[in-house]
Amino acid sequence: MSVTTAPPNANKALWEKGDFTRVAINMRESGAAFVSTLGITPGTQVLDLGCGDGTTAIPEAKLGATVLGVDIASNLVAAGNKRAQEEGLSNITFQEGDAIRLVDLHDESFDLVVSVFGVMFAPKPYDVAKEMVRVTRKGGRIVMGNWIPGDPTLVAQILKISSAYTPPPPEGFISPMLWGVPEEVTKRFVSAGVPEENISFAKEIFTFKANLSPVAVLNLFKSYYGPTMNAFEAAEKNGKADALQSELKDLFVRQNQSSSGESTSIPATFLRVTVQC
Repeated sequence: MSVTTAPPNANKALWEKGDFTRVAINMRESGAAFVSTLGITPGTQVLDLGCGDGTTAIPEAKLGATVLGVDIASNLVAAGNKRAQEEGLSNITFQEGDAIRLVDLHDESFDLVVSVFGVMFAPKPYDVAKEMVRVTRKGGRIVMGNWIPGDPTLVAQILKISSAYTPPPPEGFISPMLWGVPEEVTKRFVSAGVPEENISFAKEIFTFKANLSPVAVLNLFKSYYGPTMNAFEAAEKNGKADALQSELKDLFVRQNQSSSGESTSIPATFLRVTVQC
């Protein structure tokens, strides 16, 4: 399936900048656990948006769904297709695309649309909600996992700390963290034609696990996670890189729940959004 050229999404460079696969490998267990709750059966038509290299898309395919993974970053799409090939999965395809405008995806094409920490980072959230609703079949579902602003757990704090070291966002910028606020999410889907009573929320836990020390995991974020990379680049210019490193090191070490300092298990709270179309 080819993808027609769409207006550029400013986030493309951000997510192609690093190599998110190096971070995502520590998210596989929780990704599979999340997918196990989605009620997927063989033949379910799934669109996984902002799919990265397949943290949720690969487990969806393993449950027998026919899966299309769409991501804005060409390097992550290539990594996803490589993983699918290595797993011997013929019922999943990854392709480049923009959640703001899902060109070449027809109305009511999918039983289930999933986005876990994916499209929350796309600009134009009302357009994103409209597109997700458009491609979901009547009677189908949209399920999102979104980080929560101000939450004391890992990822919300990484993004909060990082933002303090980066220049102010451009005028008109809409924080991706608003996808973690139920009232804002409700407005977006109601605007897309979904009755308010069809939108529900729950707080759940996603755990980052690695056979690495917390500082080593931090270094993965520092080296491969676009927002953290940008924060360190800005901090270097201002002579504040050591301060940023110190804040993040304290965060990772403090929140690690592993009994060993040489392994990492850090829970992060997120908002699960379920939309009945």
